[in-house]
Amino acid sequence: MPAFVVEGAQGLSGSIRPAGNKNAALPVLAATVMGSAPVTVGNVPRIRDVLTLLEIIESMGASVTWDGPNTVTVDAAAVTAGRPDAALAERIRASILLAGPLLARFGSVTLPPPGGDVIGRRRLDTHFLAFRALGAQVSTGDGFQLSAKALRGATMFLDEPSVTATENAVMAAVLAKGTTVIRNAAAEPHVQDLCHVLKTMGARIQGIGSGTLTIEGVDSLGGGRFEIGSDHIEAGSFIGLATVTRSLLTIENAPLAHLHSTLIGFRRLGVDCEVRGSDLVVDGRQEPLIQMDAFGHVPKVDDGPWPAFPADLTSIAVVAATRARGTVLIHEKMFESRMFFTDKLVGMGAQIILCDPHRVVVVGPATLQGAEVESPDIRAGMAMLIAALGAEGKSIIRNAGQIERGYERIDERLRALGARIERID
Repeated sequence: MPAFVVEGAQGLSGSIRPAGNKNAALPVLAATVMGSAPVTVGNVPRIRDVLTLLEIIESMGASVTWDGPNTVTVDAAAVTAGRPDAALAERIRASILLAGPLLARFGSVTLPPPGGDVIGRRRLDTHFLAFRALGAQVSTGDGFQLSAKALRGATMFLDEPSVTATENAVMAAVLAKGTTVIRNAAAEPHVQDLCHVLKTMGARIQGIGSGTLTIEGVDSLGGGRFEIGSDHIEAGSFIGLATVTRSLLTIENAPLAHLHSTLIGFRRLGVDCEVRGSDLVVDGRQEPLIQMDAFGHVPKVDDGPWPAFPADLTSIAVVAATRARGTVLIHEKMFESRMFFTDKLVGMGAQIILCDPHRVVVVGPATLQGAEVESPDIRAGMAMLIAALGAEGKSIIRNAGQIERGYERIDERLRALGARIERID
């Protein structure tokens, strides 16, 4: 596994551009399996999870061609069965996104339990609820099997607005007979991108961006060309980067339409951002002051379903709060293990109380010291990297491959801002 060696407290400057949305690239590429003609996808981040998913798709008989650094064409016409390679599928969480496309196209699919970050229980029950509503039979054991003689449209209410369950339900429904209505659907930007690429391929979907999706089934999907949007999670990560490293950074071509809740969350931490055209300028050179709630109450930054503050940015918010003066409660509601990484920040000098698996109280400002730590998952790993860049002295972040699963060439891009970071094997 690679590691990052970081010399902190250097101060950064310049511009950085968010890569394509990783959480959009994965379902969009999974959807290409349903096409009867080639699908070209642009602005694809070349990260480990994307490359593994493409390897799975290619192992099933599809043709995968990189037309440029971040543009890939998938021709799935030769795919003949719904049984992806089990060893490959176990490596990433995104393998679950092949369930809907393969069930819709072939009437059956067998998949092992998906892999991915260990951040708590990540239930599949909502996926199965959606598949059963469309007429599929579900059996579970060492993995799961889905089968259906014919999928039929249905009205369903998801028991939680799960992103991947919504994506699987949409992909299965576009080839089902009749009309499907999905209520309590997730509406994140990556769900919207998936719906748009499916429409490009010939699907009929209404309500994109809302909690209710209406889908008129079609007989088949074709090909097309689609550009993935900029990653709002990367943009939020760079806001945290500027804050912790006391830097003036410009985030170029920021996905401003998807940053409203993110900017509100960071504003509570005393971080103000300025919109300049399509760019976002973050001035972290002054010490942030946490904004107290009315009557002097301790403020809270908490996540929730879109358009609330994204769960994937709570780890970044924790590190940013260590730089701010004041006290704040950060509440991560979705995953019961995500906040456990804060013990590493405490070891670096942060003043953090872990109240329970979901809540931490951060008291700042703290002077962080370099340390040797390990990246537990993509987002906590990026948070640790940001902490190391702002800390005094040298840090080593082991298991950096976890970070690279979600952030493309992150060491190169940070060096372009003046960071002293080296990647070693």
